[in-house]
Amino acid sequence: MDLDDIDWQLLELLQSDGRLTFSELGRRVSLSAPAVTERVRRLEDRGVITGYAASVNVTKLGLPIEAIVRARVRSLDTPRFRETILPLKEVVSADHITGDECWLLRVACATTSDLETFVERAQRYGETTTSLVFSSPVRQRPVTRT
Repeated sequence: MDLDDIDWQLLELLQSDGRLTFSELGRRVSLSAPAVTERVRRLEDRGVITGYAASVNVTKLGLPIEAIVRARVRSLDTPRFRETILPLKEVVSADHITGDECWLLRVACATTSDLETFVERAQRYGETTTSLVFSSPVRQRPVTRT
């Protein structure tokens, strides 16, 4: 996919602050608001920009227990795992990965008891390994031009 320098600048700006107005984006990349609007819409239509979201501090929401749960799900159980475990409110993110453990889940819970209950549910579909998160110095970095 061919993106020019301005497209990359827009992507970097929107990744750092998805609430920037088209006027402000235009000011920062030296284009008119209508020109920026067209470029952003084109990036959305091409599937480069897939959405906009707010970053949330789960601790401030009463969910101080964060953990990484790696699950080794039996292949026959994968559809049920997807239907039953992935939609649970504790799951903050989920990656289907290669290796011995095929799922990497980031979960947020109010208590260790809630985490235990979540892990017990996930274990119905295979083995799990759970690690508590002490801190997250890098949450999600913006994608930049290489």
